[in-house]
Amino acid sequence: MPADLVETYRAFAYNNAWANHRLLAACAKLDQGAFEAARTSFFPSLQLTLNHNYTIDLFYIDALEGGSIGPRAWAKEVPYPSVASLAPAQAALDRRLIAICDALTPEALGRDLRINRQTSVQIERRDRLLMHLFQHQIHHRGQAHAMLAGTGVAPPQLDEFFSAMDAPLRAAELAELGWTEETIWGTPSP
Repeated sequence: MPADLVETYRAFAYNNAWANHRLLAACAKLDQGAFEAARTSFFPSLQLTLNHNYTIDLFYIDALEGGSIGPRAWAKEVPYPSVASLAPAQAALDRRLIAICDALTPEALGRDLRINRQTSVQIERRDRLLMHLFQHQIHHRGQAHAMLAGTGVAPPQLDEFFSAMDAPLRAAELAELGWTEETIWGTPSP
């Protein structure tokens, strides 16, 4: 695996955490009733959608770390009923995913992982599992974004990537997360 793929997965992990931070910060402006309210989507509320993202992240991040939590990850449909409880739990998972991606090597990307499916063990390459995890997050964040648009809170822009031109626009949010452009890219900020 080329070394530049390692940097790409690192960037995806940081981008994933930043997007979760943005979305959950917007959802924090909702009252609990609006967070739980029935809406049109695959999971019928912001609460259910964002808790689903959390539990699937937990499932796969545990597997990436060599754990065997398996389906116990989603034993509770809503482990975090409020945004106030969900946001720090999601941020902690995002930091674990960043640590996993920070430790990647080209060789590690191509290695197989064992994923506990309770009645079987799935064997999957690390790079494929990471791509699935990022795509899963993007998919459901998009649904949550659309649901948020039906509230009085403006949904945040989530379709940006970390373009150099926009570095000044995200500096405050990165500071909230304890990062700089150099943290993400390993080079001084533009």
